[in-house]
Amino acid sequence: MNRITQCLHGKGTISGMMHQKKNGGNGSRGEYLAYAAEYRPIIFWNLTNRCNLNCIHCYNRSGPANGTNNELTTEEALALIDDLAEMGVPLILFTGGEPLLREDIWTLADHARTRGIMTALSTNGTLITPDVAEQIKACGIGYAGISLDGATAQTHNRFRGRPDAFERSIAAFAHCREAGIKCGVRVTLTRENYAELPSLIDLAEAIGASRFCLYWLVPSGRGIDAYTRLQLSGDEVNDTLTLLYRRAEATDPKKMEFLTVDSPQDAIHLLAAMKRDNAADRAEAEELVASLKGGCSAGTRVANIDHQGNVYPCQFAQAEELRIGSVRDRPFSQIWEQTNHPVLSIFRERTPVFTGKCGDCRHISLCGGGCRVRALRLSGDIHAEDPFCFVYRDHEISPFNHR
Repeated sequence: MNRITQCLHGKGTISGMMHQKKNGGNGSRGEYLAYAAEYRPIIFWNLTNRCNLNCIHCYNRSGPANGTNNELTTEEALALIDDLAEMGVPLILFTGGEPLLREDIWTLADHARTRGIMTALSTNGTLITPDVAEQIKACGIGYAGISLDGATAQTHNRFRGRPDAFERSIAAFAHCREAGIKCGVRVTLTRENYAELPSLIDLAEAIGASRFCLYWLVPSGRGIDAYTRLQLSGDEVNDTLTLLYRRAEATDPKKMEFLTVDSPQDAIHLLAAMKRDNAADRAEAEELVASLKGGCSAGTRVANIDHQGNVYPCQFAQAEELRIGSVRDRPFSQIWEQTNHPVLSIFRERTPVFTGKCGDCRHISLCGGGCRVRALRLSGDIHAEDPFCFVYRDHEISPFNHR
């Protein structure tokens, strides 16, 4: 996760994150969780594989045709929450499928609250009515990330496979705002919505989003099928990062923050831009990025549990060869504490050996080799270079020439 706004604005914010890092994550605040102690991960929990939409880039092939598919029972889910609380997990992000289709979500969220775990929601927004927004608030869910894949109904609805998806998702922001729930925009940027990014940022501001979170496409689920057709070029990625940097620079951080996900190498572009502009917070931002010892959180600060209780290093790593275990066989805490698991060892390696561009890049300590899921899916080798990295181009960092 590349926290553009938090690096650009406010030494107090950055100092707070560094204090959080150095003190092992104790007393976690929401904006500091990415820098908390490793191995007490944020949990991305796919409560269900059911969804009322059929998105072309869905990372786990959720959709209307899916049934309950041996989902964890309420009793199993409550026991899982108890285990997560005992090991000190700071945050559960309820996702799916569409998590609001899980009938007991309010029971689970309320139980997490009573056990001292913060909760957030990742949703397509189409099921959020005024009453649902009030329920979200009542059970203690503190934040809702709502997906918007275009600034126009035509683009968003094409991605989502439903003619009224845009209208309903936009309405969800209003309902959440009226209920006092912080919510943000989540967008997966591809060739088909790239041109709408400036307008989408404007829209996010207009509807009161507190966060603009840009995801890059990962070859997982239906994203594998669409990857070649939808993935951006290096020039488009660089232009996007420049746009986000400039918009974050000009936006009051109390109004909306900007961040990118699924490309740890984005932080290198950010630091290069801050150096070029002689940004006031550059030194602390460099210290912060370096402190993460590789930007990917999979297998350390992040974990995924799917609807059947299978555990993976992150939500994009849902493949049998990357499966770590099942909470139906043993508690999550025991699965996560393994020190010699072959998959976890790869993601937790402090001095990994990569091939290709990643094997010969001096920035490897900052990004940790990018996304290992992309490397595995597109080359068959988890230690290969991240094909989505455009930092090491002609031995320069484009466009900032910071090598």
